[in-house]
Amino acid sequence: MMLVVIANDLPPAVRGRMKLWFVEPRANMFVSGVKNSVAKKVVEYLHKHCPSESGLMIFNSSSSTPGYEIYGLGDTRRDVIEISGLQLVVEKNSVPSKPSDTPQAS
Repeated sequence: MMLVVIANDLPPAVRGRMKLWFVEPRANMFVSGVKNSVAKKVVEYLHKHCPSESGLMIFNSSSSTPGYEIYGLGDTRRDVIEISGLQLVVEKNSVPSKPSDTPQAS
């Protein structure tokens, strides 16, 4: 199973522990292929040891449709929405609030 963790900011002790199990391709982004039982323990560990300011978004591959689950903790820089049972990630403030905010071609 693939597990991806994206955080706004992790406590140093948690970040150090995550580096034992995960590759960190970018600061506060962790990726690993772990068994489902290990993934559940990691998610529980993160929920227990991270304050809400950590802003966690966790992507876990799943054998059931649609093939993944998304978990969150605290205020992330993205929102998770559900459409027809499918979880999707939307960047906050990515949609212009009014048509005049869209650049016009000359």
